[in-house]
Amino acid sequence: MLFGGFLGATLVRVSPGFGVDEQELDSRLSHESIASLRQANASDSHLGAFYLHYLRRLLHGDLGTSRTLHQPVRQLLADRFPETLKSVGVGLAVGWALGLALAVATVMSRSWSVDLFSSLIAGVLLCLPAAMMALLFVIARAPGRLVLGLIVFPKVFYYSRNLLERSAALPHVLAARAKGLGSARVFLWHILPASGPQLLALAGVSVSVAFAAAIPVEVLCDLPGIGQLAWKAALGRDMELLVNLTMIITMVTLLANSAGDLLRNPVRAGAA
Repeated sequence: MLFGGFLGATLVRVSPGFGVDEQELDSRLSHESIASLRQANASDSHLGAFYLHYLRRLLHGDLGTSRTLHQPVRQLLADRFPETLKSVGVGLAVGWALGLALAVATVMSRSWSVDLFSSLIAGVLLCLPAAMMALLFVIARAPGRLVLGLIVFPKVFYYSRNLLERSAALPHVLAARAKGLGSARVFLWHILPASGPQLLALAGVSVSVAFAAAIPVEVLCDLPGIGQLAWKAALGRDMELLVNLTMIITMVTLLANSAGDLLRNPVRAGAA
């Protein structure tokens, strides 16, 4: 987490334009005012000192103060993070409902036309950038949180369909079909348990995908989450805010992937 946060701040520090305040372009400012602005921005100029100062405050639970928004970072995160969680939750629910339902319909129907239709829809959505889909939703005045569902959907569909097809071709599944068992029973008792561990791992990965896509979606759809906050912090080269936001994204990614692994391993152990 610390490495992810510090790496993000380092990239901002070495990027062009760091240390330059947009207010300096105001022709009404005097030389003294410009010098004062540059002096205020000089506190982050030494990267090592910035990190040591940040770690010292972090040990006391202080996340710092945003230079651009002039508010405590802790308060900004407390206000924005629930909105992002709501967006990610809606996106995951919509993406998994559509992706898994279409994957199950494709595998159980065993029809090339259903497979072709589903693959075309998922392929088109997979090719569209998140920002473009968000702009289309803005134009259509549709709920912006649904964009995350359309971003998660094709990845869930393709991976789930491949897993279910592989499980449907296993010998014990073919034997169950030959005995005349119904499609629903074959799926629930034979196909789904064989694909369960991999689907749990996919659930962890999909959280990371939705969380990363929330940044451009929240910016373009004007959703007051941490994605919009990260965009404002990047524009203002706000290192205090960027370090904490990058650490949060790193933490969510690590927790989601670790949770998928922890849920997958017990299932494998039980199957063994």
